Amino acid sequence: RDRDIFVTMAKELGAEVNVQNANGDVDEQIAQIEYLIEKKMDAILIVSVDSDGLSAVVKKAKDAGIIVIAYDRMIYNADVDLYISFDNEAVGRLMGESLVQAGVTDGKVLILSGPTTDNNVSMVNEGFIKTMQENGNEIVDIMYADNWRPEYASEYIYGHPEVLDEIDAIMCGNDNLATHAIHVLAEKRKAGEILVTGQDADLEACQRIVEGTQLMTVYKPVEVQARTAAECTIELIKGNMPDAVNVNISDGTYTVPGIVLDPVAVTADNMDTAIIDSGFHLREDVYLN
Repeated sequence: RDRDIFVTMAKELGAEVNVQNANGDVDEQIAQIEYLIEKKMDAILIVSVDSDGLSAVVKKAKDAGIIVIAYDRMIYNADVDLYISFDNEAVGRLMGESLVQAGVTDGKVLILSGPTTDNNVSMVNEGFIKTMQENGNEIVDIMYADNWRPEYASEYIYGHPEVLDEIDAIMCGNDNLATHAIHVLAEKRKAGEILVTGQDADLEACQRIVEGTQLMTVYKPVEVQARTAAECTIELIKGNMPDAVNVNISDGTYTVPGIVLDPVAVTADNMDTAIIDSGFHLREDVYLN
């Protein structure tokens, strides 16, 4: 969805777009960026596979006079020309606040997280853990799913049956992990009893929320992000710093201009206004079951 919106918007603004997909392989992504450098692109927008692994190839692109934008995930120590993402710490806070509002205080919570190579993960976890601690909740364990592979969520739960007996909630790093976790909870007749949070507002997650087996998801309006990224990329190519820049953020070595957007907590109470009225999913699909 991000890709299609970005490509459409960029073409409307007069740009030609070359799309590459590394399928989670950092070496393949580096090779693709090098290919785009050889093709003398004006700008390269990167959804980094590994936040630590691209600084050298980004420097190579910048040395060639190419503008580099980090989309959704920061690229460490790379001095990109622009970073555009959502407030990832707020994503974690929204998950935590939803659990607290649902009665999880002085309880025990499991985190089924994304990979440590994704810098968004640490920010989401930071916001979530802080909110849990402020409300007396204990984090019993954190699992990191390499390459966001969702089967690790179900494997963890199958392998740690004792954890299910003590926890009140599971924070899942995205809705795909939540899907696999809830499948196991359903088998064990604990779906809806153990509260589950997610991220991305996937259709299955929205269906589970209105059905009552997932408490909430965090919606990040990708249409806004992708459209803004396309507009700002063209502005940078023209030599202008976009007006939408609202933060300066460290990549570990350099301070880079950034655009940080606000995420939205989605529960059964605001499903219609947040998801259906925005056109993200159709009503008949969300309420299918």
